[in-house]
Amino acid sequence: MTKAGWFSLPVLLGGLVLAFGWHIAVGAKTVPLHVVLEALVAYDQSNFDHVVVTDLRLPRAFYAVLVGAALAVAGALMQGVTRNPLAEPGVLGLLTGASLVVVMAVGYFRLVDPAFIPFLAALGATVTAALVWGIAAAAPGGSTPLTLVLAGAAITGFLAAFISLAHLLDQESFDRLRVWLTGTLAGRSTDVLIWALPWLIGGLVLALLLAPQVTALAMGDETAVGLGVDVARVKLLAMLSVISLTAAAVAIAGPMAFVGLVIPHVARILVGADYRAIVPVSAVLGAVYLLVVDIAARMVLAPIEVSTGIVTALLGAPFFVWLVRARL
Repeated sequence: MTKAGWFSLPVLLGGLVLAFGWHIAVGAKTVPLHVVLEALVAYDQSNFDHVVVTDLRLPRAFYAVLVGAALAVAGALMQGVTRNPLAEPGVLGLLTGASLVVVMAVGYFRLVDPAFIPFLAALGATVTAALVWGIAAAAPGGSTPLTLVLAGAAITGFLAAFISLAHLLDQESFDRLRVWLTGTLAGRSTDVLIWALPWLIGGLVLALLLAPQVTALAMGDETAVGLGVDVARVKLLAMLSVISLTAAAVAIAGPMAFVGLVIPHVARILVGADYRAIVPVSAVLGAVYLLVVDIAARMVLAPIEVSTGIVTALLGAPFFVWLVRARL
């Protein structure tokens, strides 16, 4: 890792601890930080604040950390491998594809067992990735940042229409998925987390192992080959990591767009172009970002709670527009 990475990571980890504590403390009922600490080290079941902290807010904070880290690292890998500053699971349709397969499987085939959800999300993300890259590659000029974004937008719109159609055809079956499809950390099942965690951990470990080769790929395929990198193999493994991370994030919290777009760019500002630093820093930044966004989702319109995915879209869309104007 670079010197900037070694310096930034401890600072960011400290920020993560502070954001985690803040996330647990605030809400419809504010819990003082000393009570939060008491709940964590000396839990008293008769204390209502302790129950709120351990049963409601602590799991939600963990979900935010895991999903934020997964989507941020997935976005960083996609941007590095494709050399496309606009690449991320949401923009290129992977979130929508993963969501569609889960919706269809749960709604029509009643595959409600949590063990199936990450696999179904991975299947949807894989098929969507193949479609987007195939369409972009077939366009005049081949797969460029512009054709990838256009193909991703087209496929996203197409698959989103299928999700809407599924709702119209069987509203009762899909009512319980309606909030999940907006991207939410509230009321998530720990059973789904248990089955999604291996996918998430595997994706993160693979991303860390691939980081040096992704740095070479980001300089161009010819440069990477000259440095001894097996380009096809690294791209395939990177895509497996992206799909695994995307599937885990969607299984836990539904589709949350633009997290993987915003965070890697911030990481590069902090630590430069070395993916040995970008990957871990993106993971920590993504966790902090989603914790803060989830706090905003709960507090801005209190007592009404907004889905976290809606807030990430509201924050990320202007950044996406700025990036398009700056880079295309």
